[in-house]
Amino acid sequence: MKIIFHSLLLLLLFSGTVRAFEPFVVSDVRVEGLQRISAGTVFNYLPVKVGDTIDTDGSAAAIRALFKTGFFNDAYLERDGDILVVHVTERAAISSIEIKGNRDLETEELLAGLKQIGLAEGRVFDRSLLEKVEQELQRQYFSRGKYAVRLDTTVTPLERNRVGILIDISEGQVARIKQINIVGNHRYPDEELLDDFTLNTPGLFSFITKSDQYSKQKLAADLEILRSYYLDRGYLNFDISSTQVSITPDKKDIYITINISEGEQYSISEVTLSGDLVVEPEELFPLVRINPQDVFSRKRVTEAVDRISAKLGDHGYAFANVNTVPELDDENNQVSLAFFIDPGKRVYVRRVNVEGNVSTRDEVLRREMRQMEAGWFSAEKVERSRARLQRLGYFEDVNVETPSVPGTTDQVDVNYSVSETSSGSITAGLGYSQSSGLLFNASVSQDNFLGSGKRVSFAFNNSDINTVYSFSYTNPYYTIDGISRGFGTYYRETDADEANLSDYTTDSFGANVSFGIPITEYERIYLNTEYENIELKPTLSSPSEVFDFIDRHGDSYDNIKLTGSWSHDTRNKAIFASLNGELGYGEGFGDHEQLPFFENFFAGGVRSVRGFEDNTLGPRDSNRNPIGGSFRVVGNAELIFPVPFFEDAKSFRMSAFFDIGNVFEDFEDFDADELRYSVGLAGLWLSPMGPLSISLGYPINDEPDDEVQNFQFTIGTFF
Repeated sequence: MKIIFHSLLLLLLFSGTVRAFEPFVVSDVRVEGLQRISAGTVFNYLPVKVGDTIDTDGSAAAIRALFKTGFFNDAYLERDGDILVVHVTERAAISSIEIKGNRDLETEELLAGLKQIGLAEGRVFDRSLLEKVEQELQRQYFSRGKYAVRLDTTVTPLERNRVGILIDISEGQVARIKQINIVGNHRYPDEELLDDFTLNTPGLFSFITKSDQYSKQKLAADLEILRSYYLDRGYLNFDISSTQVSITPDKKDIYITINISEGEQYSISEVTLSGDLVVEPEELFPLVRINPQDVFSRKRVTEAVDRISAKLGDHGYAFANVNTVPELDDENNQVSLAFFIDPGKRVYVRRVNVEGNVSTRDEVLRREMRQMEAGWFSAEKVERSRARLQRLGYFEDVNVETPSVPGTTDQVDVNYSVSETSSGSITAGLGYSQSSGLLFNASVSQDNFLGSGKRVSFAFNNSDINTVYSFSYTNPYYTIDGISRGFGTYYRETDADEANLSDYTTDSFGANVSFGIPITEYERIYLNTEYENIELKPTLSSPSEVFDFIDRHGDSYDNIKLTGSWSHDTRNKAIFASLNGELGYGEGFGDHEQLPFFENFFAGGVRSVRGFEDNTLGPRDSNRNPIGGSFRVVGNAELIFPVPFFEDAKSFRMSAFFDIGNVFEDFEDFDADELRYSVGLAGLWLSPMGPLSISLGYPINDEPDDEVQNFQFTIGTFF
């Protein structure tokens, strides 16, 4: 019966389009009813050519081919002698599409989206596509919380078989979450459980966060947050039995009800390691950090698995699986926790490949590698190598991939891809600093000279404080094991009074040789030998300390300076550090019982303790001007946060800071009660003119004699 039914149905479907006729040889094909579509287009799709024999089956196939093009509302065939006549009725073309009433969705974006699915000016009009558009628009407005949206679509016939489409949108108001109820919670109150939810009832900042607008996806994420909250507190049988979301008849308020079953709280009875322990248990057990009698926590278990996996990865087992096998004791509400280790094969590195370094020599990158070829794979060493490349400052981005070697199960390649950035500059410009006044500088510097990783710089800087000519050269790999060597020469004129210091000037020139010696992966010792000739020139306003020093020691000196420093640096980039600590101490010897005053340390300002005027903290001379001291303590901590509306900006940083520091006449004079503190906000922009730094600092414990300067900025000099 089905066969007969379908046959009858097909006969009815084609009864109006397929005219029965005796088979004949087509001598010509004529198309009638065309308005916009060319006859050639019809001939391209028509499966009947001149010279073909056509019968009833052939005509049915031809009709199907014409309808399949989507160009026609109707089509049928007739015979005129030996001529095949094709009658068609074209579908209307879209003359215009107008959208009005939309505020949340941009018209250009909507039109672009319509064009992608075939609904655009000049295209054939298909009402089914229009219905899909209406459904998609409604879905998008629903996702924005506008459940009262109304869409009125008007299709207006025009001359020459065209139509105009008008989509009139009435968006309505956003439905707000009126209340979120949790039913079945006895251990924790609603307020505590809802605290981490993305969705919430309207609040002060809801117009920014949109947290009061319902979203099915956000609710699913919040339910997982709720589940994690209980599982992290030992409720292994926690269950969300149902969730109801209801909207008021006026479609303005949404109520959410979550029904839960908490179950009992479980504690740990035993922790074991099992499986193939290729790494000694003594190394793995400290990584678990879960002990008997502890409350079970899924988060802590996941963290333990990650730590064990990382340790196995550092021993070459890159594809190790660590699974947790909990055994529940429902009678005593306890769980026995076993970590089952399947290390797989130890993985070795076949090759370490680098690409993207057009200017930088390959050896410059390879000497930073901590993961060696032919050694076993270490996730820690691979990541450390990536961080060291990023810290060079030659590359904007450094990425790493570790694909398996085809045809093997125990080898990988480590592929680093870098995107080079400009590491040198030729600059001439003006700047201004509150401490240094108007700045003029010209410099030629190259941190990656000829791609060798060596730094060469020549600079001229002029400000109210300093006029400086300098040349420097640094080779970061003077030896193969990473000892750096540098040398330089300079000439400098300084007016100390312009820097808020005692009134005197100095002319000096010198040269230096320095070495940097690595002692660990993160620590280096720096040694510097410097020769300096300095001439000290007092003024009529100089304090007695300056004249007394000249009387005792003269006004011209040949100095040999030996300085040493130690650094512990864990940054992954060379700029935008968040923590900084400095200790400085100098001492005189021989005829000099103390450090010469023009070599003193200073504090205050954008380079040390913000909120205090530059160089004004610490000891003062007989004229009550800052003269500095031989011992300096400075610390800075910054909490970096995204810049509003510019979250992806790589050259701009904003932070909240806490500064601490001061300068003391000598080490014995250090007094923690005399340290100055300040807090505030800061911004740093690596602008095309040079770095621009701005800070708004507020001293916490300033004294009456301190010189406070809340707003501070500088442009054209690093700090």
